[in-house]
Amino acid sequence: MTDTSSDDDFTVEETKSHLDEGKIGKYKLSNTYDYLQRKQYLYVSVVKAKNLVVNDFSGSCCDPYAEVWVGRCKGTTRHIEKSSNPEWNQVFAFARDHIQANMIDITVKDKDAKKDDFMGCVLYDLCVVPKRAPPDSPVAPQWYRLENRKGKKLKGELMLAVWWGIQADEVFPEAWHTDDASVWEANALANSRSKVYLSPKLWYLRVNVIEAQDLIPHDRTRFPEVFVKAVLGHQTLCTKISSNISINPLWNEDLMFVAAEPFDEPLILSIEDKFAPNHNEVLGTCSIRLQDVDRRLDCKAINTRWFYLEKNDIDEGEKKEVKFASRIHLRICLEGGYHVVDESTDHSSDLRPTSKHLWRNSIGVLEVGILSAHGLLPMKTKEGRGTTDAFCVAKYGRKWVRTRTIVDSLTPKWNERYTWEVFDPCTYIIIGVFDLSHLQSGDRDGEAIDSRMGKVRIRVANLEIDRVYTPSYPLLVMHPSGVKKMGEIMLEVRFKCSSFLNMMHMYSQPLLPKMHYTQPLTVTEIYSLRHRAMMSVSIRLGRADPPLRKEVVEYMLDDSYTWSMRVSKANFFRIMSFLSSYVAFGKWFIEIYSWKNPVSTIIIHILFFIAVLYPTLILPSSFLYLSLLGIWNYRYRPTYPPHMNTRLSHADNVHPDELDEECDTFPTSLPGGYILKMRYDRLRSISGRLQTLAGDLATQGERIQSLLSWRDPAATTVFVVFCLIAAFVLYATPFYVVIVQIGLSVLRHPRFRSKLPSVPLNFIRRLPTRTGSML
Repeated sequence: MTDTSSDDDFTVEETKSHLDEGKIGKYKLSNTYDYLQRKQYLYVSVVKAKNLVVNDFSGSCCDPYAEVWVGRCKGTTRHIEKSSNPEWNQVFAFARDHIQANMIDITVKDKDAKKDDFMGCVLYDLCVVPKRAPPDSPVAPQWYRLENRKGKKLKGELMLAVWWGIQADEVFPEAWHTDDASVWEANALANSRSKVYLSPKLWYLRVNVIEAQDLIPHDRTRFPEVFVKAVLGHQTLCTKISSNISINPLWNEDLMFVAAEPFDEPLILSIEDKFAPNHNEVLGTCSIRLQDVDRRLDCKAINTRWFYLEKNDIDEGEKKEVKFASRIHLRICLEGGYHVVDESTDHSSDLRPTSKHLWRNSIGVLEVGILSAHGLLPMKTKEGRGTTDAFCVAKYGRKWVRTRTIVDSLTPKWNERYTWEVFDPCTYIIIGVFDLSHLQSGDRDGEAIDSRMGKVRIRVANLEIDRVYTPSYPLLVMHPSGVKKMGEIMLEVRFKCSSFLNMMHMYSQPLLPKMHYTQPLTVTEIYSLRHRAMMSVSIRLGRADPPLRKEVVEYMLDDSYTWSMRVSKANFFRIMSFLSSYVAFGKWFIEIYSWKNPVSTIIIHILFFIAVLYPTLILPSSFLYLSLLGIWNYRYRPTYPPHMNTRLSHADNVHPDELDEECDTFPTSLPGGYILKMRYDRLRSISGRLQTLAGDLATQGERIQSLLSWRDPAATTVFVVFCLIAAFVLYATPFYVVIVQIGLSVLRHPRFRSKLPSVPLNFIRRLPTRTGSML
């Protein structure tokens, strides 16, 4: 079933599942790979050699390396300098569909400046290669005598292990593959390997700057106009200038930072005097280790502390720290009760608080198989032809995964499987496809960037439990020329629920941790903290090997709040779509009382008199109708998780000027005077907030619409069952009792109200929206 609201080229298609392809020969596959598409590989493990003969005329020790030939496919080990007993411990994986031979040729050579010397070879018949599939034990390597090309035994032996296996083999991630045949450099090979990353645990650091005492200004003839500057890594925040202009200033102002574990960088506070418009003088500094800061998990108050300031004096070119009587009064703590947002909460992959002590039990496991892609567009030119070096990045919670890079292919096949623990069903997994731009040089710090080729968002709650989805998603990217289809990606997705009751209980819980409601952050703080969190994650993942580069992390986290005419139009029409049903009801009612359809009008009169004579039937009949409507809509439920909808996003017909404005940088890069740029950037910033507000309004309306749409099967099941129960309860309960209970509940004293959202409100906030389907 396809989404009829999209163009034909941008629809999601269901592909064939590979559940029945669970065997290779007579060997049953492991349960951990029981639903992923199988691909057979020939593994050749070149372990080491001994007693190699020195062949060069110099008589020095040899520099041996090994070549593994399977038909036209060749893999090469690194060379070991000056060793007759080298150890390589390298594994080569040859895809079955690339093999066009019946023999394996492993040749040992001595690396030489002019011509490499032949030292011997081992020929291995493919007919005798054993089959292996986990959980079988690894194949034991054996020693083989080296021979010349005529079959004569030579001095020296080579230790090998050869077997048939699949991608579930434990050596698969680190093995050399036939897809890497054009990659030779060690750094580039490392960049082509699949890896699992963990984003750092993020904390909110709250610094309440209260006051300072006994400041010593440089100019004693004036009172200092002081403010506090706080620096944590790449983050710099300042308080306002104290309204109490004296040597004992007061602020009582909060500064919020994002701190990442491990806490390698201290918090640096400096009190500065605004001596001149462009000149500030430091009156004192202090450094605070975050390891010594209190951690708060709830709303309990944190004790204040005084910190003595240090003054930096320059003496004979050396910097000396001098303690003096000035000090600063702070209340500082690491907030563990918040969820540190590094992506939009509308399609977040993690809603847990920072502190692990506040986590709930997991409700299941999400399994994702990244199979292949086809129809990819060439992203660069190599040897006069277009090519793409594609890899995928998937993100859920703190766990990021990166598939291996398929070199020089427009139809890459990854066939990799990953699992994540699920703590909340109302979360998204995000899968992005990129072109590796620095594979050949292995350059990390070059100007080339990994080009985005599209991404997919899948909401866990939209998946039926234990059902295997095998969709083919189009990869869509917005360019200055319009939306462009970069290809399609094939996935296999399954959500295995460990406790259905726990999952149902989650719908009654607040979407965010408790402190977001008891001590809420402002909208401005949330936007700012989210950007800092994204920067912290980007910096930390950029230090990994191989790194996840900044442009990849930013695209996966989707940090964009600037003005876009297209998105604003899309949000406006989302609101209109929600209100259209009420407008249609109004038009229908006008037709009724205008007697344009006499039969319908007479039926409404009859129903009206029944409602007047039997008012107790109104509420139960309404709930029964909603329940039956939900059951009727079950047949129209989506058959696959929703995807990017170009028509919903208004990306199918956009004016070029609007695209140029959307793709412009922020601040703008357009030529013009300073005033024009300032006003234009200010307009875009304000419009971006209005755009977000319109999106929030549309989101609330879509949540109400999704109650009976079966987009979230668990939520619709809960609502339908509730309507059925409510219908029977209201039939048996006097009408006035219900009205009295509702009135007393609504008008109850605030003392009897909880600061946390009510169960119905929590349920509504967890309902799905169409935000995840927007570009």
